[in-house]
Amino acid sequence: MISVWLAIVLSASLSAVIYALALTTYVLKQDKGSGRMVEIHNYIKEGAKAYLAKQYMIITIIIIIIAFIMYLAFRTINSEYAIRNVISYVVGALTSSLCGFVGMYVAVNANVRTANSAKNSGLNKALKVAFSGGAVLGMSVVGVGLLSILLFLWLYGGFSNNLEVVKDAIRDTVSFAFGASTVALFARVGGGIYTKAADIGADLVGKVERGIPEDDPRNPGVIADNVGDNVGDVAGMGADLYESYVEAIISTMVIGATITLTVKSINWIVLPMVIAGMGIVSSIISTIAISLIKDPSRAITSTTLISTILTAIFSYFICIQILGSEGIGVFMAVLAGLIVGMVVGITSDYFTNRDKKPVKIVAEASQAGPALTILTGFSIGFLSTIIPMISIAIAGIISYTFATNYVVSVANKLAIGLYGVAMSAVGMLAPVGVVVAADAYGPVTDNAAGIAEQAGLGEEVRITCDRLDSIGNTMKSICKGFAIGSAALTALALISAYIQLLPEQAVSRILNELSLMNPYTLAGIIIGASLPAVLTSTVIMGVSRTAHKLVEEIRRQFREIPGLMEGKAKPDYDKCISIATVNALKNLIAPGIIALSLPIIIGLFLGPTALCGMLIGAVVVGLLLGLFQGNVGNTWDNAKKYVELGNLGGKGSDAHKAAVIGDTIGDPMKDSAGPAQNIFIKLMSVASLTFAVMIALFYF
Repeated sequence: MISVWLAIVLSASLSAVIYALALTTYVLKQDKGSGRMVEIHNYIKEGAKAYLAKQYMIITIIIIIIAFIMYLAFRTINSEYAIRNVISYVVGALTSSLCGFVGMYVAVNANVRTANSAKNSGLNKALKVAFSGGAVLGMSVVGVGLLSILLFLWLYGGFSNNLEVVKDAIRDTVSFAFGASTVALFARVGGGIYTKAADIGADLVGKVERGIPEDDPRNPGVIADNVGDNVGDVAGMGADLYESYVEAIISTMVIGATITLTVKSINWIVLPMVIAGMGIVSSIISTIAISLIKDPSRAITSTTLISTILTAIFSYFICIQILGSEGIGVFMAVLAGLIVGMVVGITSDYFTNRDKKPVKIVAEASQAGPALTILTGFSIGFLSTIIPMISIAIAGIISYTFATNYVVSVANKLAIGLYGVAMSAVGMLAPVGVVVAADAYGPVTDNAAGIAEQAGLGEEVRITCDRLDSIGNTMKSICKGFAIGSAALTALALISAYIQLLPEQAVSRILNELSLMNPYTLAGIIIGASLPAVLTSTVIMGVSRTAHKLVEEIRRQFREIPGLMEGKAKPDYDKCISIATVNALKNLIAPGIIALSLPIIIGLFLGPTALCGMLIGAVVVGLLLGLFQGNVGNTWDNAKKYVELGNLGGKGSDAHKAAVIGDTIGDPMKDSAGPAQNIFIKLMSVASLTFAVMIALFYF
């Protein structure tokens, strides 16, 4: 029977890859138009390719250094262990980079085709092209991720009858997630600094100082801004959720391996892969269904709902079939994860949607000046974190309780309870294919609207693209909430797996010492709580420094290029792209060093118990700051857009100027520092998991 389930997993993952290829073919076959719109598209495409080429060159150097250090460290255990982990690590990094590059390549090529479809065929055709462009990234993430895990397990003997060999195979696959996580942090931080520095620089000079519209072709920073949407919100977000996806599955399998040794069955290892596989099937069905719904806003939001419902139905039957009556408890854990994902998304939508009350409150406060814009936004942003955090906490309790109450064949109640918590993360991330598709759809439509404006395609085309873009902004808010919520559950699963992966004598000692009365635990929590604040400071400072240089360059061009303001001269777009690229890459190194080195330093010098405390502290504060920054940034952004629609005086009014300042402050929060928290807490957790055996041998 196990072979049947594995065949289903293989079929599902291959289907996602094939579907991504089919969508790529469809998008690239569409007419991209001609003239000025193609010229602008080429600027965006070349800028994005140049940035990614330089970013991946730096990441490659970092990966080689870390792989070498891993080999030297793990060789002290044994050579085979070292080689297998290094291979897993490198492949994890390569597949994450591949998904990000392919997804961004198709998204960049979809933007001009979306604009041309809006011009010649109308709203529904443009919607289909844009969503197909985003769906390539979504299907690549889930297809390549699940297929890679399956192949590594097979390669390392993970389906052997020898359960000790199975456990070792899963242990050595952990480094695959570590590689994916390493790439994700650098891609997310670098892309986030690029996109927001370019956005801020273009807005401060163009909209505030010169009073010209957003995406005006006279603005030298406008192309860099368009490039940033792709390297940050497509390649960066794809890498973010790719690592969440594989980490949730692998951490659950690590805990499942502990259970397997007791019950003598690999069902507990196979189950998370099968749930993920059916999540892929659900995502494919829901993306196909989008063409059947005529209203664009309902079409996009319905895909996530359809995928979640289908995943829940499939999961019930799978859990019962694989685990029998005990599967009810595990199914409830999966269901808790699916529900909390919806709750986090809906909450983010409520607090950031420009048609809802919180955004209007911030917009109205802008009439009294920027100080009240900022203060009101801060208060609403912190308020928006309460429901998601409580929901995640409740999901953890429900998952643990149902798993321990329904599963009676496993004597180790801690292990089965932690397995339930990990399965809730798998459940939440099972429909991630369609979630990533909806998120990547946003930059495609944003770029399409920019191309329509810069190419002068006419008011009707711009209105069509803006309508698609407004839906994309809503989905980006929902997806950012989903990303940080899933990061919290995934990080908890990784911490649980970290404890389970330690030698048996170390596990019992840590469980005895893991108390707030233990100064090592408390010290670890305090240190961990400070790290998300350090990350926020580092990333926002990087955005500020880069934006400052861009502002100076844009001002210089307006000052020194004759006829630029009158539209008679062409700006030097390449200069702004180059400044954004070089400075973004300079500032992505520090956050990575912090996340990669601190778990090892704390583990070796303060011990595994302090390290566990550090991870807990980082998860709690990282969750809070990630939710807050993601929501408040989008609230300020949409408050500005609410005013720009003609409300409260419209464009050029004092309320608009105040709202623009709020949006500028929120930009690096929602698209740089906030999303970076997701990866930061997971990278520290998976680094701890990867080096758990080495730390235990050194300390004990």
